[in-house]
Amino acid sequence: MDKIITRRKMIKGSCAIIGAAGFNTLPLFAFNNTMINRAIPSSKEKIPVIGLGSWQQFDVGEANAERNPLKEVLLKMNEMGGKMIDASPMYGRAEQVIGDLSTELALNNKFFLATKVWTTGKQEGIEQMTASLQKMKRTSLDLMQVHNLQNWQTHLKTLQGWKESGKVRYIGVTHYTDSAHDRLESIVKSKVVDFVQFNYSIRSRNAEKSLLKAARDNGVAVIINEPFEQGELFRFVKGKSLPAWSEDYGIKSWAQFFLKYIISDPGVTCVIPGTSDVKHITDNLGAGFGQLPDVQGRKKMLEWITTI
Repeated sequence: MDKIITRRKMIKGSCAIIGAAGFNTLPLFAFNNTMINRAIPSSKEKIPVIGLGSWQQFDVGEANAERNPLKEVLLKMNEMGGKMIDASPMYGRAEQVIGDLSTELALNNKFFLATKVWTTGKQEGIEQMTASLQKMKRTSLDLMQVHNLQNWQTHLKTLQGWKESGKVRYIGVTHYTDSAHDRLESIVKSKVVDFVQFNYSIRSRNAEKSLLKAARDNGVAVIINEPFEQGELFRFVKGKSLPAWSEDYGIKSWAQFFLKYIISDPGVTCVIPGTSDVKHITDNLGAGFGQLPDVQGRKKMLEWITTI
């Protein structure tokens, strides 16, 4: 909870400053253009570069007080052109909540729904993935991934069959620690997956050593998790102002600063920051619009972070 509160406090503080200047609220973002899209190498289908993670935030009960804010998030995501929503059986009720709310809002088929298999054994995997389809209200999912490489050889064999039969459109593998990058890279180079998901941020750049390049060279789409280092980045910059040159890239917040650094790497297909707050999803999605930092811009961003 502290991680979520920290960002809310930052936004509340910004609102107070803007209010003192004669405005009533922190302005949300209005865009006349389309969010940046990137192609999935195995199919050339394009998806928006900013998506939505659901860990913790979508693990809620039946009460309207818990679910209504998530409806607002999904509505805003659709309004701004976001598509990918990432879930897992590991995330409690997230799959069911996503399925329920997106169906209730008549948006289920407009989203690119991704989830994972997180168990051991072929039959156990089949049963879990079948349950995920039912929970997410789909007869076919856009992406099924092997969560944290658990029993990945077994599950990928099953998923290859599911892809051929149309139960899933794409298959992939995931992890969230630097220590798994070598194993992910080996799988990427085997060219048996469409997607690879891993951790990457402006301060945690182990993926830049070779994993991002391996994915790009072998035609594998990349999903980035932990873009805010579970909220640590917001604590790191608390009380600090954005550099003036951030405006050159349309950066209006620290969240956009962090996200634009990630998506400015051409090997990144989509990044999935998690949130249950409509202001945060608006802020996050805003990073997918406008100019991205070039090589020199990325260098300036890194240099700035090291001075804080």
